[in-house]
Amino acid sequence: MTGAAEQLDSAGQAIPGVIEDTFDHPGVPDAFQRLWVPHRMVYIGGQDKPEDPSAPKCPFCRAAASDDDAASLVVRRGSHCFTLMNLYPYNPGHLLVLPYRHVADYTELTDAERIELGEITAQAMRTLRHVSGPDGINLGMNQGEVAGAGIAAHLHQHVVPRWRGDANFLPIVAQTKAVPQLLDDARQALAQAWDAANTAADVK
Repeated sequence: MTGAAEQLDSAGQAIPGVIEDTFDHPGVPDAFQRLWVPHRMVYIGGQDKPEDPSAPKCPFCRAAASDDDAASLVVRRGSHCFTLMNLYPYNPGHLLVLPYRHVADYTELTDAERIELGEITAQAMRTLRHVSGPDGINLGMNQGEVAGAGIAAHLHQHVVPRWRGDANFLPIVAQTKAVPQLLDDARQALAQAWDAANTAADVK
């Protein structure tokens, strides 16, 4: 990596003709490389969060109603619940499993929704292991904003693949996570492998 880097705009696009030479700035040279990810400011600034907790403003409800799964990052649909890529993934393949209905609390799910949420979560785990072979998987559901839910009005369960050594200081000191795979690529790989990863398990 050189000492010069292109400046990026708020959308993460290079600004033509503007080069910033890092060696012209004050500081002590060290052995570290720098990863600049200004697109993360969208998340940090809260620009993609719903204006209010209603269903019409909910991005999950829009994805559920969309007829373009690829554009909406939907990976798999069931009768009562569906799976989509997390727009702000912790790791490649970070999935969300959620009901179609706009409900906030786990206790509000019907029996059918609760059962299928668990079934699709298991399918998601098998698919992730089939596609990328993670060392472990985190499952998590944050109930309420105070508990950490980014979109508290629409219940969603996180399915996060984990690898040894995937944790570092970036999320703690810079509110940044380096993710090496594009969302579209990850979605396509998981969607294509879903049936193959779950066929053997389903017939048991």
